[in-house]
Amino acid sequence: MNDTTGSDIWLALLHQLPAKPPYLRVKIWRRLQAVGAVPLKNAVHVLPRREETETAFRDLLAEITSSGGEAVLIDARLIEGQSDAELRALFDAARDADYDELAQAARNLLDTGPASGADIAKLQRRLAEIVRLDFFDAHGRQGAEAALRELDEQRYAHPDVSRTDAPPELAPSDLANRVWVTRRGVHVDRIACAWLIRRFIDPKASFKFIDGKSYTPEAGELRFDMVDAEFTHEGGRCSFETLVQRAALDGDAALVAISEIIHELDIGDGKFDRPEAAGLGAMLSGVCASTDDDLERIARGGDALGQFHAYFSSRKAER
Repeated sequence: MNDTTGSDIWLALLHQLPAKPPYLRVKIWRRLQAVGAVPLKNAVHVLPRREETETAFRDLLAEITSSGGEAVLIDARLIEGQSDAELRALFDAARDADYDELAQAARNLLDTGPASGADIAKLQRRLAEIVRLDFFDAHGRQGAEAALRELDEQRYAHPDVSRTDAPPELAPSDLANRVWVTRRGVHVDRIACAWLIRRFIDPKASFKFIDGKSYTPEAGELRFDMVDAEFTHEGGRCSFETLVQRAALDGDAALVAISEIIHELDIGDGKFDRPEAAGLGAMLSGVCASTDDDLERIARGGDALGQFHAYFSSRKAER
């Protein structure tokens, strides 16, 4: 038998659920996942013995029994059949899978970035949730944190879209009936730019989405929010702000207000501190989560931006 001297103390929750209601089994399984428990055997789930894990298991026990099931919570030591190290490895494997999923989500945003502040905040909240359940410091945490750091650095630096040379001189007539090119996987700034282009600059605009960060335009094409684009990040401005200014639309107070919100969401430097940013950011994040089709994202996001424009325009009219 294994020597139990210095061995870990575990909490084991043994439970049996009634056949009905059928959703109860799924509900309890999700709750077990949410507290970080791992299955030892059928209907036996384990957590390391800590004050917060005991509270979590006691809450689950109460929920199971109040739903007509049976549950027992016990202190446990492993004696034979499985070692403490092997059980700790089960916890690490579960958290490593979570960390890998998070790192992949960050890498996907890096490929199509810069990501919006709302996207990064969502991943940071998910990281905090995983860390809370990482009882034994799984190795995957380092990779996930590194991916998030890179994503956050890209958000502020925008190395793939900012330009340092003088922007091209373009008259209003140069902006009509064009094909507007940008990177595939549009997010906040590019959705807003496309709405602005079609609504206020080029009503007959068509859009072309490319995979690379740079692109050599063909005849009749203009680029936005990408490397060397005619309209991109300039002087601390996001691409939407650049378009508003260079298309001489900054006399529209509603557009100026929206440009400050897009700046807040895209660059996130706190320059304008617009209270409306969280609401618009949530709406646009919902659009991106619901479809991968860029034209559909632009259409749905444009509806939201149109409502914000109407709102700010009505506020001006009331004054």
